Amino acid sequence: MSSTHEGIDYVRVLLTGAAGRIGTAFFQETAGRYRFRLADRTIEALTALPPASDHEVVQLDVADLDACRAACAGMEAVLHLAADPSPEADFYGSLLDNNIKGTYNVFRAAKDASCRRVVFASSVHAVVGYPADIPIPTDVPVRPLNMYGVSKCFGEAVAAAFAYGEDLPAIAVRIAAYEAPWLQERPTARNVSAYVSPRDLNQLFVPCLDAPPEVRFAIVNGQSANRISRLDLASTRDLLGYDPVDDGFTRYDVIPDQPGDNSL
Repeated sequence: MSSTHEGIDYVRVLLTGAAGRIGTAFFQETAGRYRFRLADRTIEALTALPPASDHEVVQLDVADLDACRAACAGMEAVLHLAADPSPEADFYGSLLDNNIKGTYNVFRAAKDASCRRVVFASSVHAVVGYPADIPIPTDVPVRPLNMYGVSKCFGEAVAAAFAYGEDLPAIAVRIAAYEAPWLQERPTARNVSAYVSPRDLNQLFVPCLDAPPEVRFAIVNGQSANRISRLDLASTRDLLGYDPVDDGFTRYDVIPDQPGDNSL
């Protein structure tokens, strides 16, 4: 199902949440590597693509299963970023549709469309309840502190169920503090220890999408090479060859032993 353009094989990727900060940065970095179907509830920012673009734009509400099926049709892989990203999000008002129903719908539609892999945007909030003194590995039990984190635990479980129960390979990426506005406001040592740069996260998504089918299911940590780490990157490096280059302490000019205990 790859499409050939000037001798290059492009994998057809559905990118949900494409108009968000993470989706925009990944598309801009890898537009020459994949052929994207860019999907978001609001698409005004996506319609500015060049007229000769190899990429598509579709409006998508992930709470609508039929719309997800249409969006997945003809795709080889899905990078599912669409969600309410707020730790303060209301469960019934937003999380239930956007993060719970939406996640199931995308996996269900991807399986029904014979996609070969789904990469799910999880969050450090799935395990943020652990103390900050030891980097958190990927194989510990989940420990969320809010319903947003719970919704990401649900998404990881959905990914595992489709991987093992329905033979749809999936990788869940626990994304850390991605150039967050609150990080700029409160750049404490604890907070920047969870920093992930756009460059490093983009680098991580590529081997997640390109992973061989033998990688049936995995949880990986999406964080930069911070000199003090909130997340343990050992298993992510070993599995995917992940080699982050940025450091939150350098990015925000923070002294490692600076006191402070805020969001993460």
